Amino acid sequence: MVSERPTIAKIAEEAGVSVPTVSKVLNGRADVAEATRARIESLIQEYGYRRRSPGTAASPMIDLVFNQLGGEWAMELIRGVEEVARAEGVELVLSECGGALRPRQQWIESVLNRRPLGVIMVFSDLDADQRAQLEARGIPFVVVDPVGDVGDDVPSIGSANWSGGRMATAHLRTLGHTRIAMIGGPIETLCSRQRVDGYTDALRSTGVEVDPSLIRYGNFEVGGAYREALALLRLPDRPTAIFAGSDMQALGVYQAARELGLEVPRDLSVVGYDDLPVAQFVTPALTTVHQPLHQMAELAARVVLDLSRGRTPTALRLDLAVDMRVRDSTAEPRG
Repeated sequence: MVSERPTIAKIAEEAGVSVPTVSKVLNGRADVAEATRARIESLIQEYGYRRRSPGTAASPMIDLVFNQLGGEWAMELIRGVEEVARAEGVELVLSECGGALRPRQQWIESVLNRRPLGVIMVFSDLDADQRAQLEARGIPFVVVDPVGDVGDDVPSIGSANWSGGRMATAHLRTLGHTRIAMIGGPIETLCSRQRVDGYTDALRSTGVEVDPSLIRYGNFEVGGAYREALALLRLPDRPTAIFAGSDMQALGVYQAARELGLEVPRDLSVVGYDDLPVAQFVTPALTTVHQPLHQMAELAARVVLDLSRGRTPTALRLDLAVDMRVRDSTAEPRG
């Protein structure tokens, strides 16, 4: 254990670099060689160095980072985090990755300058170097709806996506559908793959062979699902039901069905995922899988604040339960 009080000069001396180089690493600057950065990061962690202005504490704020801002899905999560932040007297800073699944280095630099209490990553992730930079400065982070397998040592909040996919498909099977299509989100994302896996399991367990031509992937948005739904509904043996991987995708399916003169649910049953407020107000009201987005966001905020206060969460991976909300967009197949 290192007993003396760490200083930038001491770290620079041991790393064999200049004080400005250590300062660059502390501030997340990109213009430092990878090997040099790794050596300095290791010493920062070893010494437990935390950069502070004299007499000040960490800024009372949480950084909330989305791969893409906009829409009701993001708003539900923002509301959940904001509710906890307001009760705790903590400000909220919103960032966007511009559609990318990982933020740029410039974002890391701004976070290190802001010194938030913690970071919540939504549908985005950090690479190993970015994680090391946050960890070295004692800035905890939590991932909501992980893009991939974040590992056992990263706190993450999600929902039971496999169960949700199975639940939606089982509902359609109970109604008598056998030609059930699935439009998932990006194939590289964990939640999308889990929902598709749940869909295929529900088909197989009820005696329906999985038809790969009925499985399509989009981007959780209206436009992509609209295009995939048009292609599916123009098949000679078209599906009688479509399970969409998000409520926004379900709206794209609605649009495609209208253009082709198909009526929901008389000619086509549609199930969504998320249970956004819009699901209750479209016509017909959308049958969907309720994902507790607000609760997931609240939990992420509480976990990141606990971590900032030195408290260890009882579990690092938390998947909240989902349930069906049956409305007016599903019915028995005709004929």
